[in-house]
Formats: sequence, C-alpha cells, structure tokens
Amino acid sequence: MKEINCPECGKVFEIDATGFSKILKQVRDDEFHQELKKRLELAEKDKAKSIELAEKNIKIQMQASSTNKDSRIQGLEAQLEASEIEKTLAITQAKSLVEKERDALAYKLERINESSEAAQKLAINEAVSEFQKEQAELRSSLQRTELEKQLAEKSLKEKYEIQIKDRDEAIERLRDMKTRLSTKMIGESLEQHCETEFNRIRATAFPHSYFEKDNDSSAGSKGDYIFRDLTDIGTEIVSIMFEMKNESSSTSTKKKNEDFLKELHKDRNEKGCEYAVLVSLLEPGSDLYNSGIVDVSHRYPKMYVVRPQCFLPIITLLRNASLKSLEYKSELALIKAQNIDITNFEQSLDVFKSAFDKNYSLASRRFETAIHEIDKSIDHLQKTKDALLGADRNLRLANDKAQEVTVKKLTKHNPTMASKFEDLRSKNAA
Repeated sequence: MKEINCPECGKVFEIDATGFSKILKQVRDDEFHQELKKRLELAEKDKAKSIELAEKNIKIQMQASSTNKDSRIQGLEAQLEASEIEKTLAITQAKSLVEKERDALAYKLERINESSEAAQKLAINEAVSEFQKEQAELRSSLQRTELEKQLAEKSLKEKYEIQIKDRDEAIERLRDMKTRLSTKMIGESLEQHCETEFNRIRATAFPHSYFEKDNDSSAGSKGDYIFRDLTDIGTEIVSIMFEMKNESSSTSTKKKNEDFLKELHKDRNEKGCEYAVLVSLLEPGSDLYNSGIVDVSHRYPKMYVVRPQCFLPIITLLRNASLKSLEYKSELALIKAQNIDITNFEQSLDVFKSAFDKNYSLASRRFETAIHEIDKSIDHLQKTKDALLGADRNLRLANDKAQEVTVKKLTKHNPTMASKFEDLRSKNAA
C-alpha cells in the first residue's frame, strides 16, 4: 500500500502500487498534454505575432521606399521562414524533452513496480522530486523564453513605431509643401527640373543644341520648351516641342494627358518642330504611362508622352534616330539649295516678264486711248470743217443775193421810195 498526502488539506490516502502507478501515469499524461498544449498555443501565438509584425513591416517598408520593396519583402519572408523553423524546432525540442521525461518516468515506475516497497517509496519520491525539479526548470525556461520574446517584440514594435512616425512626419511635410504650392509653381518646378537635367549634360552630349523656353505667343498659344540640335555646318538634326504638365495632389479636378495633346500638336506645327513630347506627372496611377515612353502617334503624328525620368532618354533616342537620316537630309538640303537657285532665277524672270507685260499693257492701253482721242479730234475737226464749209456756202449765196440787189428792184413795188430816189438822183445831177 502507498500513502499519498493531499497538498491542499494534508489528508493521507492509502493506495496500492497499481492504482498509484495509474494515477501517476494519468497525472504525467495530463501534465504532458497540458504542457504540450501550452507550448503549441504559445508557438501559435508567437507565430501569429511574428506574422503580424512581418506584415506590418512589409507594409511599412513598401510605403517607405518602393525602390527596395522587393529585397525587403524577401528579407521579411526569410525572417518569417527562419521564425517558422525556429518555432518548429522549439516545439520539436519541447515535445522531445517531454517525451524523454515521460519515458524516464515510465522506466522508473517499472522499476518501482519491480522493487520492494521501501525501494518503491524511495524511487517514487526521487521520481516525483526529479519530475518537479525538471518541471520547475521547464517553467523557468519557458518564462525566460517568453520574457526574451516579449523584449524582442517590444524592441521591434518600438523600432517600427519610430519608423512609422518618421514616415508619417515626412509624408505630412510633403503634403503641407504640396498644399502650399500653387499649380503654376508645381508646373514651374517640373520645368526647372527638366532644364537642370538637360544643362547638366549639354556640354558633353549636345554641344550644338538649342534648348530654350518658347516665348513666342503671337499665334495665341505657345509650348514650354523647344529643342533643336544642329551639325557643325548648321544642318538641323532634330527638333522637338516640349510641354511639361504637373498638378497638386490636393487638386479636386484631375486632368488627363489626353487633354493637352491637341494643343501640343498645334504648337508643334506653328513652331515648325518635327516631334512633340509631353513630359507629364498626371495620372500617377496609370500603368500605361508608368511603363516608360508611350507612343501616341495614333492620335497625332510623331508625338510621345513620358515621365520626367525619361526626359533625357527620349531626346537621345530621337536624336540618334535622326542622325541615321542626316546624310539624306544633307543631300536633300543641297538639292533644295540648287532648286532654290533655279527657283530664284525663274522667279526673277517671271518678275521681269510680269513687269514688262504690265508696262506693255499700260503703254498699249495709252496708245489706244491716244488713237481714240485723235479719232475723236479728227471727227470733231471734220464736223468743224463741214460747219465752216456750210457757212462759206451760205455766205456765198448771201453775197450773190447781195450782188443782185438794185435800187430798181428795191423800189419796184414802192412808189414812195422810188420818188425819193428819183429826187435824190435829180439833186445829185444838178
């Protein structure tokens, strides 16, 4: 028979070796399962916390810097895998330790059953003492592990909280700065960025180029910048009309790149540029425009939309493409110059012929006018001549009639006058 003291009330119970063995086995199995269950729960909680921390870390790293997000995600995945392996090893070790304790206790109980009553008591006491000692060590080890885990979690939490706080402050500063900037200032900042980037490599890459703001608004509108690259002899290699577009993130009405293509095409044609490029920060979430250089020639010929980081590459690509046709352009320019000489000669000849024809026509019209006036004068003189001839004829008839007048004819039917003339004649005779 075995005696067992109740740890709560101090009462003594007697039990045989078989019952004691069963109770001990039950206690041992219960404690083993409880301990294993606690270990598994702790491992699951630890795993959940690790996953949660890793997810937070991934989100923070993705928001903080998009350029190194892949490497950080891989590092976090490696940490998660290492954490998973560590938890698996810890569970395996704990399980192995408990199984070893169980096997050792079973072995001791078998020895107790085979030994004498005194030896059984001694072995039981030693087993219980050793089990309690191992249990205390296990609890102490679990407490240390839990404490270390808590400290590590607290350290990681504080570290990520600081990073989150710094990121939020940086974001807030950027938002405040963007809010203070007007739309014009934002656009000018993009223009200034592009001009600075170009001037940085102008001396080495584009020594004979022209890149200045378009200040000619005589046609009603103007672009932002005009780029022209020339050879040593002045032959144009390529010409590009640039338009820079940006807007504040707080702007309620969002513009699209499509809204500015028609005006850019018009400005390009008015300024005689071969290509047109829209450097834009509009539609920041568009996968199309974020993919690189976008060819919109299906809408307007020789037109592209790029992000600011593609500003220099698009100039280089278009310039290199135009260099291949430079020889043809030179030959075309020579032929064009020859054609211009021929055209100038033909134009001069046409001007001479036109002036001669004009003077000839004017002289001919005046000659006809003079002839017409002479004919009119001749006709007038003829009429005058006829009038004079008629007057002469009338005078001759009048003279003839005057010569035919006599005193006899005058007094023929006038006796008074006849007597008067007779008296006058008599007086003259006396």
